Amino acid sequence: MPLHDWIILYLETAGLYHLVRLNSQWFWVDEPLLSAFIERWCPETHTFHMPFGECTITLQDVAYQLGLPIDGEPVSGCLTDFENLMENGRPACVWFCELFGELPLQIKVKQMIVCYTWFHERFRVLLADASEETVRIYARAYIMMLLSSQLFVDKNANRIHLRWLPYLASMDDLSRWATYLPRNDTMDQRVVAARLSLDRLRFHDFMWEPYSSPEVVAVVHPEILVDEHRRLWTAVTSLIYFAAIEWHQVDRVIP
Repeated sequence: MPLHDWIILYLETAGLYHLVRLNSQWFWVDEPLLSAFIERWCPETHTFHMPFGECTITLQDVAYQLGLPIDGEPVSGCLTDFENLMENGRPACVWFCELFGELPLQIKVKQMIVCYTWFHERFRVLLADASEETVRIYARAYIMMLLSSQLFVDKNANRIHLRWLPYLASMDDLSRWATYLPRNDTMDQRVVAARLSLDRLRFHDFMWEPYSSPEVVAVVHPEILVDEHRRLWTAVTSLIYFAAIEWHQVDRVIP
């Protein structure tokens, strides 16, 4: 879905513009390397088991690389309660129409899910003389796609769940919310090479503090370096996203 210049202001207000820039124009995803890392993931400890010890993804990585707030209201909830609320309190179709200006064709909808292609086709072109409300609608659609296909991607990457409607209802308040499954082709020679590279790693080869250089500090969003956020980087806690629960078990790697 194209990033129209007019919606950038809304993405900045929502605190998501840095995430938008993390696309193929700024970096590329090394899928074989990710596959090799996934093979080393231990679900019991929530860490990657390496030849020299353990490492894991932390909230500090989220802050530095994605530029997202880690201290705020959680993006989560109970889908059962959500669907009851949407059906009994305010119909999903009514809310959807208010936020996006129209409803998709019935063939593009299945229960609480809308096909990715509808958003892509409907919001591809933003006219030069579009009204402010139209621009806001396009911004909501872009954020809806961003949340479902990049930030909280799952196996249903071609479908978008309507769980995101409450977060899009107020564009100005979106920034208060705190927030890849690659191919796993074992016959791919690139995966074999990535495995070998990880097998050969030693303690002195691993960069334990990748964000300490002045070059990195110069380009990060200043808000993520505030003490109230930095204190949470070492918090041992559960990370809950609807039905998915993972541990932020940094105590195993911080020493």
